[in-house]
Amino acid sequence: MTDAFDLALEPSDPTVWRIGTDRVTAIAPARTDLFIDPSGTSGVAAESMLNAVTALGDPGAGDVVLSARVSVGFRDTFDAGVLLVWVDELHWAKLCFERSPAGERMVVSVVTRGTSDDANGEVVDGDSVWLRVSRVGRMFAFHASTDGRSWRFARAFTLDTDEPARLGFEAQSPVGDGCEVAFDQLRFERRTLGDLRDGS
Repeated sequence: MTDAFDLALEPSDPTVWRIGTDRVTAIAPARTDLFIDPSGTSGVAAESMLNAVTALGDPGAGDVVLSARVSVGFRDTFDAGVLLVWVDELHWAKLCFERSPAGERMVVSVVTRGTSDDANGEVVDGDSVWLRVSRVGRMFAFHASTDGRSWRFARAFTLDTDEPARLGFEAQSPVGDGCEVAFDQLRFERRTLGDLRDGS
């Protein structure tokens, strides 16, 4: 990776990931997603989908910031490129650049603590958007940007566990036949994010 990106990534399936010096790409296989349906009546919903391809790294201890420009070759509803926070199958969160059922390109976030929530954010006019995940103590924060400089707050959360989290990327095509996802302008920084809502 570049000097600004020293997070060593481990792909879940090396055949679909290409990890270069300044760009990470993947071909999301058909019918792949990370989602645990909140309509379930027990701790783990009866309908869950946890088969998306990932490329994750260990950020180590302390506060960190991971960001990338995400581009997606959208074809079908819910195709997405994702920044992912992963602890285990019951504790994870994702910030997505995703195609909505209406055909819009949106920033979408999901936080999972046993079951998943699902929250739509801003509509994006274009083929790419910058996404960012920050860890501040036990808390994580999601932001999005259209220029990679001014960031808009999406949400802050914890995963209700003290187990270590890995950070990285995911590609998904839940109802489609697959899509291509690219991450570039990669940055991994060991710093503490300032005010969550001031756009910095």
